[in-house]
Amino acid sequence: MAADNPLGDFLKARRGRVTPADVAVPATGRRRVTGLRREELARLAGISEPYLVRLEQGVDRHPSPQVLRSLARALELDADASAHLLALAAPGPVPPPSRTEVSADVRRLLDAWADRPAYVRDRCFDVLAANERARALAPMYEPGRNLVRAVFLDPASRRLFPDWAEVAAQTAAALRAEADPRDPGTARLVAELETDDEFRRLWARHEARPARDELKRFAHPVVGSLALRRQALTVGGAEQQVIIVYQATAGSPSEKALARLV
Repeated sequence: MAADNPLGDFLKARRGRVTPADVAVPATGRRRVTGLRREELARLAGISEPYLVRLEQGVDRHPSPQVLRSLARALELDADASAHLLALAAPGPVPPPSRTEVSADVRRLLDAWADRPAYVRDRCFDVLAANERARALAPMYEPGRNLVRAVFLDPASRRLFPDWAEVAAQTAAALRAEADPRDPGTARLVAELETDDEFRRLWARHEARPARDELKRFAHPVVGSLALRRQALTVGGAEQQVIIVYQATAGSPSEKALARLV
């Protein structure tokens, strides 16, 4: 995750993904780029080309919200990507290192959910705590493991997730949306992950999409197939910590398989 010019890197990457046909721009002349030219994006966003150059080169790093909204519209960004663009242009102070201790109350909550997998992770996707059923669901939920590293660098994850390609894309997008590019730990993690071809390809797309509630499928080596609904909850008083809880539909085969996990 480049920390020196994240706004410029994002704009260049997303400009390269919008074709003239996407935004009804005549594709005239010989093109050296597959996406939009700088002058085309500048015209669509209602700004000057020299100003866009300054933004992409990191000379100007704090454009106004109005300019950012215009760029988001021109690049056809969705709500998540637009929010990420705004955050890149108006970063707050460098956040302190993530808290690694999980409160006793949160640990009791995890244990109280004895019938469903639940764990706590930080914004860099390091697992901080997990209940017994989460650890039985997958080794990647053991405290001390990093979920992004497990998805991309552990071959077992490709067997665990039947929809591995979808899980990998969401994981990379969630890391970009939630982690701070100025955090040295995040930068080291990304540098390690970029040795993997698939992560490097996904990371270059600059997708940003926070983890949210969704259905996730598992192919467990003991209990078989599970389709579990994931819910993400922020820990009050420890905003860099997130509780992830999985639950099955009542009466479903997944609920019966989940009961056999431990």
